[in-house]
Amino acid sequence: MKTPAKTTDYSFTRRQTLAGIGAGVSLTALGGCASTVASTMGAPLGQSPEAALDQIAYNLLAHEPERATGLGVDVGAYAQLRGKLEDQSQAGQDAYAETLKTDLATIRATDTSSFDPATRTSYEVVESAYSNALDGFALPYGDVAVGSWRNAPYVIIQNVGTYLDMGRFMDSSHPITDMEDVYSYLSRLSALPSALRGELERTKAARAMGVVPPDFLLDKAITQMEFTIKDARQGGSLVDSLTGRIISKFGDDALGEKGEYAHKIVTEDIAPALEEQLAELKAQRAVATSNPGISARPMGDEWYAWALRASTTTSMTPDEIHTRGLEELAALHGQMDPILRELGYTTGSVGARMTALGADPRFKFAEGDPGREEIMTFIKDRIEWITEQMPRAFNTLVDPNLEVKRIPIAEELGAPGAYGGAGSKDGTIPGRMWINLRDTDLHRKYDLADLTYHETIPGHVWEGEYSNTLPLIRSILAFNAFSEGWALYGEQIADELGAYDDYKVGRLGYLQSLAFRACRMVVDTGLHHKGWSRQQGVDFFVQRNGSKPQEVASEVDRYCSWPGQACGYKVGHSEIVRQRARAQSALGQGYDFKAFNDAVVLGGNAPLDVMAKNVGRYISGAS
Repeated sequence: MKTPAKTTDYSFTRRQTLAGIGAGVSLTALGGCASTVASTMGAPLGQSPEAALDQIAYNLLAHEPERATGLGVDVGAYAQLRGKLEDQSQAGQDAYAETLKTDLATIRATDTSSFDPATRTSYEVVESAYSNALDGFALPYGDVAVGSWRNAPYVIIQNVGTYLDMGRFMDSSHPITDMEDVYSYLSRLSALPSALRGELERTKAARAMGVVPPDFLLDKAITQMEFTIKDARQGGSLVDSLTGRIISKFGDDALGEKGEYAHKIVTEDIAPALEEQLAELKAQRAVATSNPGISARPMGDEWYAWALRASTTTSMTPDEIHTRGLEELAALHGQMDPILRELGYTTGSVGARMTALGADPRFKFAEGDPGREEIMTFIKDRIEWITEQMPRAFNTLVDPNLEVKRIPIAEELGAPGAYGGAGSKDGTIPGRMWINLRDTDLHRKYDLADLTYHETIPGHVWEGEYSNTLPLIRSILAFNAFSEGWALYGEQIADELGAYDDYKVGRLGYLQSLAFRACRMVVDTGLHHKGWSRQQGVDFFVQRNGSKPQEVASEVDRYCSWPGQACGYKVGHSEIVRQRARAQSALGQGYDFKAFNDAVVLGGNAPLDVMAKNVGRYISGAS
């Protein structure tokens, strides 16, 4: 049965789309970028703190309509966002910064002394996120992730750019529940060339400043871009996702000219815009060097200092982070050594012994599709187990809507081993763990369980479900140190609940995971502050931690394109653990494991200093 039509007025989008189908008007004229609606949508700020926060949230989403769709809030008065894309041009980014500046002034002018703690926390979170983002926008190049984690100096590279994001987004997040969603999908397709050319404009401007990515990143990006172009020249996945869902939802008769129209947009407008981006990447490759660090680029030290603040929500210097990483790595290896000895690995460094463990065929998955199926089954089994344990770790429970999907093939080469996140605020889009299956040798049986807990439960998907219960702006804004620190703490919770009591080699995988994040602190600062080469970064992981060379090569490349991001993980985890020790010391016998976990996660995704204030309130209330 067809879903009843929404009451929201989509007539503008439909009228434009049908005109394009019937009259062959300019395809690019149909689409819209967010800046065209940012100044017109929404009511003036309300008088209550809650209304002000909601309006600030929608002001942000006006610039990032894809986020509105991902959250499931592009409905009602904001339904027009479902047919829009972010304005990627410099003018669009400048307009975004102006909105943040205006709303930050509103936040700072508000007296929060009489607010309840939760609302005061929300105001503190917005102030921190917006202030940091504006510092990023003030830099002369790069992509600023407002209240998110993917800050990047390069707008188009192996793991950054619309050419990678849109296929996954349109297929997995853009809904097709009624025919209006079809028209919105077509409107977004028609807006895509403008978004691609906006990125191209900023990329060319950066090259004119002397900002060119390392050659090895460009090689990956070029390969992936060529794959994307080949697909687009044929219509490919962007068309197939739409037509397949139309037929599945409404039947063959509903397709009409929509598939032909989508094919025309993709092949005649999107493919040429992608080819222009490819030409720019090749122009950059002709002048690129192999130097991996942002410090080798203009204003690189300033860019890295900002990126570290954004990633860690602290004022730690690169040298402080580098030293702490080495110290934490040594401590974790001290825990791994006796387990390795117990398993019979008695000689050599911890890294060398972990390398030997990784070569053991007992812990490898089968090659090819049989191994991929084995991996998916393994993940499903671990999710079922950890879900059953959650009442032992939390007083306040959620029931996450969760699925596990393979990272799209076009993205696998530049992607990490896995990533995950919460679903939409309205529950229509599930939380997801995306797993990289380009080669089953990326994963081992002793470390995949830990990776699953990190990405799903009690990690990213679990935490995101709590954030989705908070005011909209809190569901939008996330902080790398908290997000990743919590996911690592989720790994710790799984261990404390007995995940490895009967599988000691699994605990090695968990400890190696934590050590891996300590290595990240060392390698990221090594690359971007201490002048390390790419190979030095790879060797540090392999030799000191026994990490898999194939996995590590992509990891190091990721740090080169997201400077600072890798440092947030262990900084965040260590701070949560420090706050737990603080609560245990203050409360003594009154300390409760489940109550502490609730205090952290119910406080929402926040800068680390704000999280500490939430823990302080828990301690005061429990005393």
